[in-house]
This record gives sequence, structure tokens and C-alpha cells, in this order.
Amino acid sequence: MKFTSSPKLDFLLQEMGLNTIEKIIDHLPRRYESFAYTPKEVLRCLPSNRRLVLLGEIITPIKLTRFAKASRCAFYIRDQYGDDYQIIAFNRPYLGKVFKTGDQVTIAATYDDKRHCLNAISIKKGEVGESERLVPVYSLSAEYPQHSYSQLVRKCLELLNGRILDLVPKPFREKYRLLSKQEAYWKCHFPKSEEDVKAGLRVLKYEEALRFTLHSLLVKQANQGLLRGKRFSVDRERLSAFIASLPYKLTSDQEKAVLECLTDMESPHLMTRLLQGDVGTGKTLVAATLAYASFTRGEQTAILAPTESLSKQHFAYFSSLLADKGVNVGLLTGQVKGATRRRLLSSLRDGTIDVLVGTHALFSGDVYYPNLGLAIIDEQHKFGVNQRSRLLGKGENADLLLMSATPIPRTLSLTLYGDLDVSTLSVFPFSKRDVETKIVPSSLPRVAATIKKALGENRQCYVICPHIEGEGVESAKRVFEELDARVPGYCVLLHGGMEEEEKEAALESFRSGQKPVLVATSIVEVGIDVKKASYMFVFSPTSFALSSLHQLRGRIGRDGAKAHFYLCAGSLEDEEREKLEVLVKSNDGFEIAEADLRLRGPGTLAGTKQSGFPDFSFASPVNDLRMFECAREDALSILSKQDDPEYRDFLLLCRQDINMLLA
Repeated sequence: MKFTSSPKLDFLLQEMGLNTIEKIIDHLPRRYESFAYTPKEVLRCLPSNRRLVLLGEIITPIKLTRFAKASRCAFYIRDQYGDDYQIIAFNRPYLGKVFKTGDQVTIAATYDDKRHCLNAISIKKGEVGESERLVPVYSLSAEYPQHSYSQLVRKCLELLNGRILDLVPKPFREKYRLLSKQEAYWKCHFPKSEEDVKAGLRVLKYEEALRFTLHSLLVKQANQGLLRGKRFSVDRERLSAFIASLPYKLTSDQEKAVLECLTDMESPHLMTRLLQGDVGTGKTLVAATLAYASFTRGEQTAILAPTESLSKQHFAYFSSLLADKGVNVGLLTGQVKGATRRRLLSSLRDGTIDVLVGTHALFSGDVYYPNLGLAIIDEQHKFGVNQRSRLLGKGENADLLLMSATPIPRTLSLTLYGDLDVSTLSVFPFSKRDVETKIVPSSLPRVAATIKKALGENRQCYVICPHIEGEGVESAKRVFEELDARVPGYCVLLHGGMEEEEKEAALESFRSGQKPVLVATSIVEVGIDVKKASYMFVFSPTSFALSSLHQLRGRIGRDGAKAHFYLCAGSLEDEEREKLEVLVKSNDGFEIAEADLRLRGPGTLAGTKQSGFPDFSFASPVNDLRMFECAREDALSILSKQDDPEYRDFLLLCRQDINMLLA
């Protein structure tokens, strides 16, 4: 679609994904530059730590100096109070053509106390009026001028004048004294004050929060309306005997979670429950107990994991607990092929296999479960809604248990997981692991020396890098080469670009202790359980989410021995150090997840981008939690008054949203 008179600008809009009028006006400023003039007494102090805005007249010609890859313009202005200042503007060689001696200008700048000059941030011709003193700054490609985008937004809003619908039901608009949606967009894009921005955002955030929470409640209502066919009850006597035979007693949280799931499984409605808990709280044992419960009533269980290695680990674990109880456990991954795969699928079809563990292969077209009763999805944030539906579609009456090792506070889980019932494990079966976390310099010689010390203690080590390869970064390949030269014969490399057979061979050499040092990417975040691994070194730790780093830390100290988690960082900004200090001070997954959400937002916690949490355009469940709580109360009110004409259109809209998502 053509939005401007410039083919280049239209192309850039397409590249940025801003290809509809709706997307253009939804693309709000990321910040606002204030052009409120700085008072005289502040200007004359010339503080070096704040933005200054002054009105003045250019009193000298603009001198341009060119360097190899940069340029500098220098000139003097006299401000409205009669004081003279030298202005330096880098990489704006065109200024001499735009401005001349005698021009009145408004300049935003910072004071350079070393050169005793003002470094220009922005220069505008003339005096800035009251209505123009808060200027929006958008996230755009470097080639798209800010003023051009602002003009485009104005044009779009003028085209839509009177056509932007207020979707929020009238009772809530009146209850919260919300502006019209049309006015909200104008105030966000062209504010006269910070209060305008807040008032505009309030409308857009609330509509998004209400729509999301109503979506969640409608999905939950639909799930509760799914009545199961006739099924046998769980054999509680056999289940109690199984629990009594376990090598260790269930914690109070595990017992509660099992009971909650059993209540769901025996209710008239299908179960849709999330089991969340920190690394090491025993989620997999709960899953195994429920798989056995499903087995006692003659039903099959499918256990879906995101990686081959985690699938194999689960297969070994479930087999160790269930095989001697008469439960036949099978493993299906992409590596299972040919005659072996055909035999496995035949055993599944005739009901010989009771529990099938695997990767995405579990919902392949040729996989048939005659009596699927329970679907368990581990690391649930790594699977989309469609993948979840495809697995559940393999059975007519399958209960669903999702598992996550990224725990979040209860108030937030009500917002993000409003369509699910939630069970939480916070009690550890054993005492917490003794893992010391330190921020240390990024030094390969130092890491190699510590590895030699670890090998002398007969311990194993992980070395984690953010990238497989690349110039100027601590890539897995480069670190492996350097460490292999310093500690020859002990290192093995593992990353996502390797063939499955290579990955398995590398993992096996590490598991067996033949190669006690594993250099890898974050591929080891889940699915590896090596008891003697007591050291982990993470290069460029700020590249990872806090929750991912906490997951990585969960790989060490698994045999109770003291473990060491080293964050190998170069020079750190204050914000980066604050982030890593969270891990130094806390081993609590809930605290870490909360900090991750606060620092990064749910869209990037370990959004659909990385964490499986929804991606919000305007609202933040962390920063706007109270608004989400209000929206939840209002959504419940809508559901209780479904026939009220005030709510009917909004309810219909949300139902259409869900149908489109499922389609």
C-alpha cells in the first residue's frame, strides 16, 4: 500500500512491518524529548548530568570539519539571557546549509565539562511553542526521518477521524473516565504534556488488558465446558502403593499438586493445568505419578519435550520408576526411524505402550493413540498453541498438564495464565543446592586455570557461550579451540548447528566423564543431568535472560557437592551489573523470574519471543499489574452479564479473536 509520495519511505515502512494504517498508529513513540526551556539559573550552572534546552541566536558562521568517518560542526549562539555558548554538533554536515548567522534556534544539548562546550542533541529553527515542547521519538530504521513518520501518523489519524471505534464497553469507559480511543491516539502521538501521554496510554492499555483477560476467561470457560466421555476412576489403592514405593517421600507441595490433578482428572470436565516450580522442586516426579494414575484406569500418557536430550532423560527417568510396575514406556524422537519406528507405532496402536515420551514426533500424522488419557508438555513455553492442540487432538478425552520451570508470582500467573488452573511447587525435596554465584572478569586463561583445579577434584565443568561462532564475540567454537589448547584432551563441543548423532556423541562423552569439560551454547539449559558437574562458566552473561541463567545454574550441584557458577563478564553498565547481581544474591526462581519480568518485560522472558508469555503492544502485566487485576474483575462482570446489550459487542469481538487464533 502507498502511504507516502516517496517509494523509498514506503519500502522502509514495509520492511519495518508498518504496512497498514492500524499498525502505523499503534506504533507509539518509545520516548519523548522535552523542549521545555531550561531556567536561567540552571543554564548558568551548566550541570553536566542533564539535558539542557535553550533559545538563542547564531552569532558566528557554522564551521564544518570533516574526519575519515565523521564530521563536526562548531558555532556560537547567544541565548535569550545574553550569555554566549559554543555548540558542537557531530555527524550533521548539512547544518551550514540549513542555518545561518542571525537565525533564531532552539537547541537541546548536554554540557561537556572537559571541552567547555554544549554537545547538540537536537536543533530546531525558531522558538518552540507551548504545544510543541514534547516531541515523540519512534523506533524506526535509521533511514526513516522522525519528522516524516510524525507527519505520516498525523495524516493517518486525520483520515481515521470519527472512524476509530471505542471497543471498551461504555460502563467501564464511564467508570474509569477514559478518553475516546481517537483522542487517546492523538494524545500519545502529539502530546502537549506528560499528563496527555499518561491519559492516552491509559485508554490503550486498559482496552488491551480487558481484551486479553476476557480471552483467557473465555478459553477457560470453553475448557470447562468440554465434558469427558465415560471413564474409569483412578485406582487409588494401587496409586497409594506406587507412591509408597518411591525412593523418597513426596513433599507437601507435590502431594497437593497430585491431589489437585487427580481431582481434575476425575471431574466431569477435562483438565487444563499448569504445574510450575523452580529447578529441582520435583515436577517430573509429579508427572510420573500422574502417568501411573492414568495407567491404573487403562489409559495412555504422552509426554512431550522440546529436545531429543530431554526426551531421552525423561524416558530413562519414567522407565526407572514405572517399568517394574508393569508400565511399558516408549521413546519416539526424530532419530527413531525405519523398522524400529514401525514396531514402536504398532505397539502404540495395539495399546502395548502405556507411556510414550518424545519430541514433536508425538503428534506426527502416523502416530495413533487408541486410548490417550493424559498429555504432559514439559517446558511448555517452547510450544505454541497449535502444537498443543495437535497433541490433544490425538485423543478424544485427554487431560492436559503443562510444566514450566520458570515460576512466576501468583498474582501475575492469574494474568498471564488466566485460561489455566495453576499448581505451584516451592518446597524442595532435599535441601537447596549449595551453588556459589560470582561475577568474574572474562578471561580464558583464568577459566582454564579454574578448570584444571576442578579436574584435580574429579569434577566436571560446563562452559557456556551465547553464540556458535562470530567475530569479536566469545563464541562456542573459539572458546572451545582456546580451552582445548590450554587443557588438551578434556574438552568437547556441543551446539545447535550439529547433527543429532554428533550432539548425542558429544553429550555421551560428557555424561560418561570421558570428556569432563563441555563447551556449549544454551542448548544445555534443559535435559542434561550430570551429577559430577560442579562448575559452570557463562561468557557474555548479559546476552541471556535471568531466567535462562537460572536454568543453566540448575545443571550444576546435583549431587549435593558445593558448586560454582561464574558469570564471566567484561566491563558492565550499571543496569547490566544490577541484573547479574540478582543471581548473585538469590537462588529463588520466583524472585529471579519477578526480577526478569521487571527488567525485561514478559514478552522476552525466557513473549512469544522467548518465554511463551503473550506479547503486549501497550500494557505490561508487570508494570500495570493493578490495571490487569481491575480488568480481570471487569471481564468476570462481562461474563456474568452476557445478555446485556452494553457488553454484547465486546464479548462477540473477543470470541471472534479466539476463533481466529484457533483456526
